[in-house]
Amino acid sequence: MAGRRAMTACLALLLFLVAAAAGVGCTTVSYSDRGLVINGERRIILSGSIHYPRSTPEMWPDLIKKAKEGGLDAIETYVFWNGHEPHRRQYNFAGNYDVVRFFKEIQNAGMYAILRIGPYICGEWNYGGLPAWLRDIPGMQFRLHNKPFENEMETFTTLIINKMKDAKMFAGQGGPIILAQIENEYGNIMGGLNNNESASEYIHWCADMANKQNVGVPWIMCQQDDDVPHNVVNTCNGFYCHDWFPNRTGIPKIWTENWTGWFKAWDKPDFHRSAEDIAFAVAMFFQKRGSLQNYYMYHGGTNFGRSSGGPYITTSYDYDAPLDEYGNLRQPKYGHLKELHSVLKSMEKILVHGAYVDKNHGVNVTVTKYTLGSNSACFVNNRFDNKDVNVTLDGITHFLPAWSVSILPDCKTVAFNSAKIKTQTSVMVKKPASSAKLKWSWMPENLKPFMTDERGSFRKSELLEQIATATDQSDYLWYRTSLYHKGKGRYKLYVNTTGHELYAFVNGKLVGQRHSANGDFVFQLESPAELYHGKNYISLLSATVGLKNYGPLFEKMPAGIVGGPVKLLNAAKGTEIDLSHSSWSYKAGLAGEFRQVHLDKPSSEWHSHNGTIPINRPFTWYKTTFQAPAGEDTVVVDLLGLNKGVAWVNGNNLGRYWPTYTAAEMGGCHRCDYRGEFQAEGDGQKCLTGCGEPAQRFYHVPRSFLRAGEPNKLILFEEAGGDPSEVGLRTVAAGAICASAEPGDAVTLSCGQHGKTMSSVDVASFGVARGQCGAYEGGCESKAALKAFAAACVGKESCTVPVTAAFAGAGCASGVLTVQATC
Repeated sequence: MAGRRAMTACLALLLFLVAAAAGVGCTTVSYSDRGLVINGERRIILSGSIHYPRSTPEMWPDLIKKAKEGGLDAIETYVFWNGHEPHRRQYNFAGNYDVVRFFKEIQNAGMYAILRIGPYICGEWNYGGLPAWLRDIPGMQFRLHNKPFENEMETFTTLIINKMKDAKMFAGQGGPIILAQIENEYGNIMGGLNNNESASEYIHWCADMANKQNVGVPWIMCQQDDDVPHNVVNTCNGFYCHDWFPNRTGIPKIWTENWTGWFKAWDKPDFHRSAEDIAFAVAMFFQKRGSLQNYYMYHGGTNFGRSSGGPYITTSYDYDAPLDEYGNLRQPKYGHLKELHSVLKSMEKILVHGAYVDKNHGVNVTVTKYTLGSNSACFVNNRFDNKDVNVTLDGITHFLPAWSVSILPDCKTVAFNSAKIKTQTSVMVKKPASSAKLKWSWMPENLKPFMTDERGSFRKSELLEQIATATDQSDYLWYRTSLYHKGKGRYKLYVNTTGHELYAFVNGKLVGQRHSANGDFVFQLESPAELYHGKNYISLLSATVGLKNYGPLFEKMPAGIVGGPVKLLNAAKGTEIDLSHSSWSYKAGLAGEFRQVHLDKPSSEWHSHNGTIPINRPFTWYKTTFQAPAGEDTVVVDLLGLNKGVAWVNGNNLGRYWPTYTAAEMGGCHRCDYRGEFQAEGDGQKCLTGCGEPAQRFYHVPRSFLRAGEPNKLILFEEAGGDPSEVGLRTVAAGAICASAEPGDAVTLSCGQHGKTMSSVDVASFGVARGQCGAYEGGCESKAALKAFAAACVGKESCTVPVTAAFAGAGCASGVLTVQATC
């Protein structure tokens, strides 16, 4: 036996060495006009964006697993320059910025990856991902042809690529990365840069610099339809890309961003893009020779810390994605797209090799037939947004609802129609984690050091721009000055600012505060100011709420009280004191930030006063403890009652909160129809929820932030003055789950989480008249169906029940059966 084992071991080693010599495990990637060519085979690729800093390392394996189970081949992510290099040449690759670990998780799941370096990314990320310290470098011009910017960009790009090479993450090394991107949506803004020659030189320099890196996979540029460098593949972003084609022959049709919803600002409601419309867009894309499609986002996640851009983009980056902010399945979107992916993959060979013919059947109806040998596959689309149609193929008539695509893998039988959802709908509910009220202690923010102009970082006889002055290391910048006044005087303090928020103090007293309306970041603060005889102090605290991340020359959008003017006006006497060119003392940040109050160090002095705390008091810290909710359900903290500030759990920054900011009433809140083009801006908005409600009241607490069996600390910095008495922890999980099907189909129901079972089947009716999942009304109840589903589903995590005509019985007309269960 010992000899046989030795021979087996030697043979295994020999095979390993032969395989290694032959390059087994390494993947070659090229392309043709019909698709990516991976290891010599043409492929269609289904991908989804998951941004590693918007979740936690503990979440990554589950998110990637669900993406794979949803039928995706690849994960796409940006790389976040200002997160990785917050200070020049000081790098951060720890925690949720461990980008190599993220790509290894993708590799472990057996999926491909798409690396979007940028390093400008937009992404509704603070400053578009560019570090604010770039502005300190002499001669710097962002995203134009100049050595200061190009040197920094190349240094960072090379750093990321070398990290990936060292970890063997590129396909040619046996890793998952099959595409890499340089720059981002540059074509959208080239015309607005006022320097066409420099812009053109820059984008061609980007392509040359990227290709010099020798990564072994193709480089792409999205939204670069004009002035495209010859050595990159240009790609499409948008809600629809079926009518878009690359700028030259021989390259594949790639859709880098299929927007599954839209980002949310503090003054906006929630945007919802229907599963039917997304499926319609994807099916149309592959009908018209698409080769790679990526969902932006597949999981949006959370803008932890100060990472949200805008200005005024919320902490939640849910994006109405197939996986919600917390990583739960958003049904029916997730399941409907999964069914589409399965059908498309079954047709992969004929889509990338087959001959094709497009034939119009009247206006807005097109049949595309792919043929390969004796096999054929068909797409039929109906682009009417208000009219169903019948289309006859080879003697068989097919019904197409308005704004839908039918896919027939054999040109005879419809395997998928984008408007017919057969997967379940899940209604997610938030339940209190405990009935006990939280007990709070508090601490005032120490403002005293900032109430004079005597202790600052530096002085300047002008009003400076905030981003360049504070290098975005804090939301806050203090502007402080003093003046001598003879006798007492009553004035109006007038401040003109381009900041997002402003607080004004006169002689240590808060005399005024105001924030800008979103989109109009120039406003004036007018507050009463009473001066004493002698020396008086003016302290102005300017605050930002995320920096602009998109547009031509976006980095030049100012913040803070740059230029002012700042004046003291005496209307009675018709006089004014202009302070704009006084000696101003500057200091970035708050005392609590420097002291790291959020870490609750032993030196922290909290007050309890037998449980009584001050409320509606600006610049106040609050602390409480709580037990981690049992189970695996998502945990969120409900911050209703607070005004504006920041929340931490066990030292982890959950992000900015602002529940007093109410989402605007918009026309799209009162209508929702999947038919017709989806728009997130302009007059065509639809399918909005949350109008007139707090823009965001729930904030994600990842399970990895919590400690089981011991107290967890929730610390709040309440900037504007709020009441934490109603703050509480909640869990999020599926409540009602519903599905509809016709006889001959099968209904599958699932609570979507291991260990969670269905407690009841509540509805089994034909022809439900109205309502929605969780609140159906009307219809013809089927006792036979109710009995069958109760027997198969109650007490189970999931169940599948065939729908038969017998369920209709004597009293109901056979048709669509709707089933509702409770998890």
